Amino acid sequence: MLIGRVIGNIVATQKNLKLDGEKLLLVQPLDLSGASKGVPIIAIDRMNAGPKDRVLYTQDGRTAQQILGRGTAGVDAAVLGVIDEIDFGVVAPRG
Repeated sequence: MLIGRVIGNIVATQKNLKLDGEKLLLVQPLDLSGASKGVPIIAIDRMNAGPKDRVLYTQDGRTAQQILGRGTAGVDAAVLGVIDEIDFGVVAPRG
């Protein structure tokens, strides 16, 4: 699983029939500090994520296809969840 931030919606009037009716999001990958990392990706969304939401996503095509549930389809990324909070816990000093 990877962390990203939703930076936009994708509207495609013509697309593969297996993607018909699916919500597509533009997701900016993030590192653990929250800084942008790499280029944005397009992911299908069944979690109702919205602009500025932090999300968990996968870039494993097989997993994305299983989430879509329509057999073999041209997808390689899917939102797996919306992040409410990230807690790294208390870091004890060394020594």
